[in-house]
Amino acid sequence: MPQRGRNGMPQGDPAPGLAPGPRPARRALAEVHRGDPQTRPTIVGRAGRGRFALLPRLGLAPATAEVLDGFLDAALPASGASVLDAGCGRLSALVRFRLRIDRLVGVDIHAPDPPLPWLDEFRLADLCTDADAFPAASFDLVLSSFTVEHLADTRAAMVNVRRWLRPGGTVVIITVNRDHPFVNAYLSLPSALRASLQGAVKESAADAYPLVGTCNTPRLVRRALAGAGFGGIEVCTTGHLARAWERRIPSFALGLLGDLAAQPFAARRSTIVARATADLA
Repeated sequence: MPQRGRNGMPQGDPAPGLAPGPRPARRALAEVHRGDPQTRPTIVGRAGRGRFALLPRLGLAPATAEVLDGFLDAALPASGASVLDAGCGRLSALVRFRLRIDRLVGVDIHAPDPPLPWLDEFRLADLCTDADAFPAASFDLVLSSFTVEHLADTRAAMVNVRRWLRPGGTVVIITVNRDHPFVNAYLSLPSALRASLQGAVKESAADAYPLVGTCNTPRLVRRALAGAGFGGIEVCTTGHLARAWERRIPSFALGLLGDLAAQPFAARRSTIVARATADLA
């Protein structure tokens, strides 16, 4: 049985990195997904994409994926990047930029099964506690995609991320916003009831992990980044519930209602997208 960390979630020593994937395979994977927003892996699933065409017409723009792609594009060098996917999931927006990334490393508290084909290496570690999981100044970019809501100590995790970034490197964060009433209600539910609802809105039960939600407002995200020593902090919000809950028509409709109600109030939109820079010493 795996040991448990302070947050009650599995924890272990860093595992050996996976062998680098062949360059032709990585190139082919990137080519398949570049340029076509309907087929490339992003932070939303594939089902129900036809419904998404309705959302911009209702004023629900820009999409979270558009903001994310803009942040990643600005942060990545033209080639040769070293990137960390912190809390890597089954889908990654980084795949679209794979040709600009020389080394793509995933880190999480559990190993992906099956292994993720776009990663060159994987490390088993807890972002909050394993400060030595990577040497200092290892990465140009760190992406945290819907991971912050699972962290027991977000500021400690951001301190570690800041250490792992090279001077001038960028962290990009996507997480849920508790200032949206639906999100706050969801995170405030008893854990057993929330777990059953996660199974309804997630792609599979394997994607449902314990939620903490202690650093999930724009103000708290900004504070955690500033407290970890980041500069150039930019925090924005998007409406993402309809896209996140698209697996079933009732949940999509509920998410659409939540997105439309919050759209006029930027601070209350469901999803936070933030970026910050590890300032030059």
